Amino acid sequence: MLTRIRDTRHELRKSERTVADFVLAQPNTVITLSIADLAATIGVSQPTVARFCHALGCTGYRDFKLRLAQSLASGIPFVHRDVNPDDSIAEIGGKVFDCSIAALIHTRNRIDAAALGRAVAILSRAARIEFYGQGNSGIVAQDGQHKFFRLNVHTVAYSDPHVHGMAATLLHAGDAVVAISGSGRSLDILRSVALARAAGASVVAITASGSPLARDCDVALCIDVAEDLDVYTPMSSRLAHLAMIDVLAVGVALTRGPEFVAQLQKTKKSLQDKRVPDSG
Repeated sequence: MLTRIRDTRHELRKSERTVADFVLAQPNTVITLSIADLAATIGVSQPTVARFCHALGCTGYRDFKLRLAQSLASGIPFVHRDVNPDDSIAEIGGKVFDCSIAALIHTRNRIDAAALGRAVAILSRAARIEFYGQGNSGIVAQDGQHKFFRLNVHTVAYSDPHVHGMAATLLHAGDAVVAISGSGRSLDILRSVALARAAGASVVAITASGSPLARDCDVALCIDVAEDLDVYTPMSSRLAHLAMIDVLAVGVALTRGPEFVAQLQKTKKSLQDKRVPDSG
């Protein structure tokens, strides 16, 4: 979207170019503003903002903001690419949060409902679920195990390639693997997935669309946050992966029935004596 604005700026009316310049300068601010607030901030009319949106091929301001948010869901190369050395801590915080929010919105709007349904069905029937991931994805795998073991499902998370390679050979039909890889190109993950499928287990992948992992699994839940994982620290995609784990856990809990909701309540009660009583 930002590239489109730059490319079409010279074709816009003078008042519309004022809108374009503000969006290019402060895109993270724009996605938080209503059309009335944006018009007032820039000093143009609301119809001018609407014409600007239509000139970019959007159906309206809401569609424009959505596309802008999606275009902002990009990588964070150790510090966010939009962070400037003279930014205040508040500005840095706002930019990082905006990037994370945009990544989640981008992922939510591109969820393949059919694939999600198949993944929940596989995990709901599984006798055992293993989570495989390495590096940042290994942390997501651990979160998956933490979410699912409370559903009274036999679960384990592996981030060591030697260990998940051996574990994959011991699986059986009726077991499931959730393989997590932002790039979908990890040779160790691909090898373990192949071993798991050869053993008869089903594999759900949380990965990039069109990747080798997306092609070599039973169900791919594709998350395409615009990060160059060979250069950037994968912050935004990691949050999207964690959110997908939450979606799967909720879906499985509801699919397995009321007794599993009761199981969650039971595990939560076990923690009551671990906390200081609420004095409020």
